[in-house]
Amino acid sequence: MRSFKEMLSFLKRNKLVIAKTVLLILHLVGLLGLYFSISRPIFQTLTPVHLLVVTGILISFHKDFNLGFWLFGIFAFTVGMVSEIIGVKTGLIFGEYAYGQVLGFQVLGVPLIIGINWFLLVYLTGGILNKHIKNDILAAICSSILMVLMDVVLEPVAVKLDFWQWELNHIPLSNFAGWFLIAFIIQLTYRKTTFDKRNKLNLFIFINLILFFSILAIILE
Repeated sequence: MRSFKEMLSFLKRNKLVIAKTVLLILHLVGLLGLYFSISRPIFQTLTPVHLLVVTGILISFHKDFNLGFWLFGIFAFTVGMVSEIIGVKTGLIFGEYAYGQVLGFQVLGVPLIIGINWFLLVYLTGGILNKHIKNDILAAICSSILMVLMDVVLEPVAVKLDFWQWELNHIPLSNFAGWFLIAFIIQLTYRKTTFDKRNKLNLFIFINLILFFSILAIILE
């Protein structure tokens, strides 16, 4: 019993270090799995699981599960999904594109994991700048720019891994403009809803994701 309590105490004291170590291992294993052609199909289909695990670890460090947080989360997921459904069905907002099958269960042509991805990216980028920029509109603009930066890095990799495909294999500028617009709407809601937005993993995970997709873009050439 004592050793069990000591182990729990150790885990509690070192929770942040352990979480960062797990995240690093997840991304390194993901890089290796997607690099080798023999394992790539398996790791492509594991992408939703990877994203859920990363989101789960992030939220385990969230401090304030009040009504404001849940309203923001539901809003981010819903607006992200609805905008993507409109985009897939009409070509409006982002351009002409379609999702592949590797991202899992879909609703009207859009994987559910995409809604979670919108929540994750807004939470990360909004949290990174939250304490540094006091003006809500300026913070929403800057956080949305960070999200567009992520999309610039992500797009070539996503196409190569069949997350989604663009008409004529061309990524239009409307995609990035659409990303900024939808991101800004959700970011502004993030700023206006009241909950403790501090999270020790925000910057670490964002940098991990940028590096992960940047390295993939190189090794998948």
